[in-house]
Amino acid sequence: MADKDDDIGKVWDLIERIGFCMLVTRIGSELRARPMSAYGERIENAVYFLTDVAGDKDEEVALHANVCLAFAESRGQKYVSVSGIAEIQDDRERIKELWATPAKAWWESADDPAIRVLKVTPSFAEYWDSPGSVISYIKMAAAAVSGARPDMGNNAKVEM
Repeated sequence: MADKDDDIGKVWDLIERIGFCMLVTRIGSELRARPMSAYGERIENAVYFLTDVAGDKDEEVALHANVCLAFAESRGQKYVSVSGIAEIQDDRERIKELWATPAKAWWESADDPAIRVLKVTPSFAEYWDSPGSVISYIKMAAAAVSGARPDMGNNAKVEM
């Protein structure tokens, strides 16, 4: 069980470290991805976002609550993909808790009545945690010469 707990902890560490993700929702048979500033709350098993009531996300989530969050720190070659269930909330206290610099680009204050909270409850995640670009390239070059597979770091599939 410790390995599963370690993997879950690693997922949350990566979410918190990277902070931004592509939120993937469904529109009919099509998928749509957009960048979002994520606020991970591991104790609650939730990832929160601030969103606008006038956006399309409300309707998309109401029709298809299954979403994907794709986090990427390409320089460090650290990635995490999270699948979960999304819901839109009009939680004024949570909005004030999440209010930070990125939100100020979209709204003047946390009191703006158009702000909503998008909550994603993760059900599954997969992460890739590589030692970084330079080391990875060296390992790939060594593997190409030796014919062996390179050790590219940790990868795990995790039930959340």
